[in-house]
Amino acid sequence: MLTELFLIFIILFIGSFIQGVSGFGFGIIAMSFLPFIFTIKESTLLVVSLALITALSIVAQMYKHIQWKKIRILLVAALTGRLCGFFVLDRFGEMDFLKNLLGIFLIGVVIYLFTSKAPKDTKVTNETWLPVVLGFFGGLVGGVFAVGGPFFVFFMMLIFSKDKYAYSANLQATFVLTSLFTIGSHALNGDFTGNFLVYFFVGVVTVIIGSRIGIYCFTFVSQEDVKKIAAVFVAVAAVNLILFA
Repeated sequence: MLTELFLIFIILFIGSFIQGVSGFGFGIIAMSFLPFIFTIKESTLLVVSLALITALSIVAQMYKHIQWKKIRILLVAALTGRLCGFFVLDRFGEMDFLKNLLGIFLIGVVIYLFTSKAPKDTKVTNETWLPVVLGFFGGLVGGVFAVGGPFFVFFMMLIFSKDKYAYSANLQATFVLTSLFTIGSHALNGDFTGNFLVYFFVGVVTVIIGSRIGIYCFTFVSQEDVKKIAAVFVAVAAVNLILFA
């Protein structure tokens, strides 16, 4: 178990360090490697629980910038997606084929990271179809793989392109509500084991240490270089998940 805890520490430390340096997704890094140790279900529950702690700490500082009316449709769609994700994870979360699907999705994320540009503000962002589509798939992918963030990020960048505080506050509020839904539904389903508390405690300590060191290195390290290096690691892990999981 000590070897397992050490590997978990290394994976979560790298993810939280990169998050601190560049704002790059902690969940994407963690979910690229944790499935080599755990099942998809166990990996997702651990990452979602740790992501909730991080999101809560940000929301506590920026809650005044939350604009519920602008994100309510997204939230309803996201929670619907999380409900669907719960049933998928509950039924198939122990099966290895989900690791293959995760690998394929991570390859898509890597392509997105290397090719994406900030979206331009547009009037369609206040219509119904865009928050419904992005919210549902962000909730579904987040509920199954804990990496639904890119869908929410894209929407928030459209809605709050001129207000970075509102962008961050509303994004983290979305993470808090969707994470609480996932954790609550799986808790009621009896999916958390005694060992989970040990992994969670190690994870909380690791995330605090890694993110603080990352923030300290923020001014000394190129964020773009870190993102590219992280993307390469994710791509390698994704290929391994597809071929060898």
